[in-house]
Amino acid sequence: MHTTTTARHAGMLSALTLALVLAGCSTAVTIDEKRLPATPAQFKEGDGRWAIAAPAQAQARGEWWKAFGDATLDDLVERAGRDNTSIQIATARLAQARALLGATDANRSPQIGVSGGAVREALPLAGGQGATLVTAGANLSYEVDLFGRLSRESQAASLDVKSREALLQSARLLAQADVAQAYFALRALDVERDIVRDTLAAYGNTLKLVERRFQAGDVAELDVARVRTELASTESDGLALDARRATLEHAIAVLVGASASDFSIERQAAWRPALPVVPPGVPSTVLARRPDVSSAMSDLQAAQARVGAAKAAWFPNITLTAAGGFASPELSDVFKWSARTWSVGALLSLPLLDGGRRQSAVDSAQAQLEIGIASYRERVLVAFKEVEDELANLRLLSEQSGAQGRAIASATRATTLSESRYRNGLVSQLDLLDAQRSELRSRRQAVQVQSAQFQSMVGLIRALGGGWEA
Repeated sequence: MHTTTTARHAGMLSALTLALVLAGCSTAVTIDEKRLPATPAQFKEGDGRWAIAAPAQAQARGEWWKAFGDATLDDLVERAGRDNTSIQIATARLAQARALLGATDANRSPQIGVSGGAVREALPLAGGQGATLVTAGANLSYEVDLFGRLSRESQAASLDVKSREALLQSARLLAQADVAQAYFALRALDVERDIVRDTLAAYGNTLKLVERRFQAGDVAELDVARVRTELASTESDGLALDARRATLEHAIAVLVGASASDFSIERQAAWRPALPVVPPGVPSTVLARRPDVSSAMSDLQAAQARVGAAKAAWFPNITLTAAGGFASPELSDVFKWSARTWSVGALLSLPLLDGGRRQSAVDSAQAQLEIGIASYRERVLVAFKEVEDELANLRLLSEQSGAQGRAIASATRATTLSESRYRNGLVSQLDLLDAQRSELRSRRQAVQVQSAQFQSMVGLIRALGGGWEA
């Protein structure tokens, strides 16, 4: 008996020694930095005013939309923050990720339970006589995380929470930007519709003048038909603008979580907002504050941790167990001190043949890591591309706005001269219509350029991960 016990202890000691040796084998996974996108020293646009900032994905984005000074926009963005369905979904997914983190962390804690039961069995040595055994007790088990498998699983789950937090920020920023861009497009249509309305009034006056001259025999019927055609065509343009406005209004309703049937935005033809100025020296916080980039980084790190956890599955599992309670053939004696029982043990398990299950798990985790690297690289490259796009757009649109202003001034002067010369019979009615069409086109194009400037400004704010005031 002594020899058997000694051999058993020696075997356990050898197994534990082997486990400690295996524990020295690292399951950490490193990523070659050459596979990640290099950060440029500065943006191509912006005259080198942009510098790289340190990571700060948890930094507040600020109420950047208030820089536009529009109370209606402020209200819409705040409503979107409360009722936008994409934000609500992202919030629920964050809560789900936090719950999964709690469940994963629970595997690293001692597991305690209570049990009780009664068993009736026949005992061969007792001549087939039946016997009853009543038990009641408590059980405790704890898995020793000797190789870091459980800690890496918890680390991966924690990074999943960070990713969901970043995705919530991304959903919130996206909803805010979508509301602002749709709102600016709608307000531009209001201004454009007002220009078309003024043009219709001008065409109406021209038609009355031409009809009087036709009745007096001064002009041909062709001149009347031309003005009527121009008037009807402009009316059609106005109706098309109304249709586009209705579509944008319905889109904003969805963004703020309202029914399109019960939602409306009052027309505001005199809308003249101020375009915020990007101050010099604003850091290009693309990698620091863009929530989608932060989410991609957290996903990459989580995949990295899961590769380590999958590799740790090749090592033995060591579980410590303990149990204590009472056992008695008589129910009345169950809780007597003489009926007490207890046990303490350690279990070491190491599967030898599993049909390739563990290797498949490692291969799957490694493939997920490759996906994470590629996704992060793509997200970073797209982020820099979007900032460059919006900076270029703002610069070129500013120049285009200046050129369009000069075009309006010239077209307005041409219309005034044409009206005067037409009344004096020095030019044809066709020349007057051409001048009026040119002025209308120039004014509408100016509004469209202004709308594009606001769209790009919001796009730049989104590309930078939020407003610079924060």
